[in-house]
Amino acid sequence: NMDSTLHYIHNDSDLSTNSSFSPEEERKSKVQDVVPQALLDQYLSMTDPSRAQTVDTEIAKHCAYSLPGVALTLGRQNWHCLKDTYETLASDMQWKVRRTLAFSIHELAVILGDQLTAGDLVPVFNGFLKDLDEVRIGVLKHLHDFLKLLHLDKRREYLYQLQEFLVTDNSRNWRFRAELAEQLILLLDLYSARDIYDYLRPIAFSLCADKVSSVRWISYKLVSEMVKKLYMASTSTFVVDLMNELVEKFCRCHKWSGRQTFVFICQVKCLFVHLFC
Repeated sequence: NMDSTLHYIHNDSDLSTNSSFSPEEERKSKVQDVVPQALLDQYLSMTDPSRAQTVDTEIAKHCAYSLPGVALTLGRQNWHCLKDTYETLASDMQWKVRRTLAFSIHELAVILGDQLTAGDLVPVFNGFLKDLDEVRIGVLKHLHDFLKLLHLDKRREYLYQLQEFLVTDNSRNWRFRAELAEQLILLLDLYSARDIYDYLRPIAFSLCADKVSSVRWISYKLVSEMVKKLYMASTSTFVVDLMNELVEKFCRCHKWSGRQTFVFICQVKCLFVHLFC
């Protein structure tokens, strides 16, 4: 009887004080009272490899897809019930399972809050950054949504890794680089003028010289927004240095394509005219 079992567990004081329980066993013995425990146990059993062989080969993917909804229902106070399952799914051999988690990790971070995110989700997020492109695209598409939830010092650590998004398993995967440019536009609001100049500027210039025109067009907008952001900052030396580099790198380029890039960057919002008028 499920009700009597729940009543027994919630009223048995020896459950949390019995010295025969190891710390691991004691943690796993915790239950919640939001949904029927049998229902939650059934959900957690979806990561059992034998279920994939006898029930559905993609049952782990279904489990990963539903996890944010389950976490929202249980609340962050019951995250301990799902933590082991989440880590199991994050290390699943099937990339489709990891990809599903990568696309929803930013939503889970909102549910769990900053402390649980820093302790339990950041390590998983870091693992996804080094995964296959099919998984990395999941964290890239919501990079801004996830990083904005982190503290500033933790957020700055990822500045050193943004450059790695320029490297993909397949160089013809131009949509990956286009998504990176889109995310960098959003990331401008999360970092200081110095961080933008030191870390985001080199990536933006690299994207402006991309072989695919769609990537270049988004990059032109990125550079123009970068100039605007640096211009509005209290330290004006960064925008002057950036403008000089744009002139030297593109306006005076010996190739016509480089000079054309300079014109397109100026064209995006007539930004240069606005700054010098």
